[in-house]
Amino acid sequence: MAAGSGTRMGSETPKQFLSLGGIPVLRRTMETFIAAVPGIQIVTVLPKDHLSFWKEYCLSAELTYPQTLVAGGFTRFHSVRNALERVPDGAIVAIHDGVRPLVSRDLVRNMFARMEERNLEALIPVVPSVDTLKVLDKVSGPDGESLVSLEGEEVDRSRIFAVQTPQMFRSEVIKEAYSQPFDTAFTDDASVASRKGIPLSFCNGERYNFKITCPEDLVLADLIVSSTIA
Repeated sequence: MAAGSGTRMGSETPKQFLSLGGIPVLRRTMETFIAAVPGIQIVTVLPKDHLSFWKEYCLSAELTYPQTLVAGGFTRFHSVRNALERVPDGAIVAIHDGVRPLVSRDLVRNMFARMEERNLEALIPVVPSVDTLKVLDKVSGPDGESLVSLEGEEVDRSRIFAVQTPQMFRSEVIKEAYSQPFDTAFTDDASVASRKGIPLSFCNGERYNFKITCPEDLVLADLIVSSTIA
């Protein structure tokens, strides 16, 4: 999934095409999957006005692995639905954010293996929350908007997990889930699947499998990549 415009990055170039260790973020992400699962079929979802740009880059960089290019939709939901039209039945489909380039080969391999060995319908990577969490309300007053805590509302951090990608599904069940009408409550593929009643299984994600959203994220990712290379 690389159809976002990346407005929070503050760059004219969408973040999926920015350089990370001398390689575009999207290419680095894709090559992790290719190395983890040789022969994997890749569907690359891009902004419609960047399809030609990516084709030209792949030609100039001599990237020979096959891709099916798909134009993104109005929202991420619609982009995923466009991509699923190109996915065959009887497959395990991994839906991954193109701007999570630090996902490891081991996580990808292990998730595919678990899907097959346990015959799961869906597998979602998660990481435990490491921060103290507060429930706050926004309140308007004479001095503007402020945040106030709610009496008696506490968050048990031990039960809070952050959700990552790749999120893996049996292709038939996730395509059926994406036949539902769009809802703003759909924040990821797992939420779409859950609404359809698909049983979700979970596994441990990775701390550095974060999504590059703002310039600071790219700086951190660059430091991690540089450290790994060294």
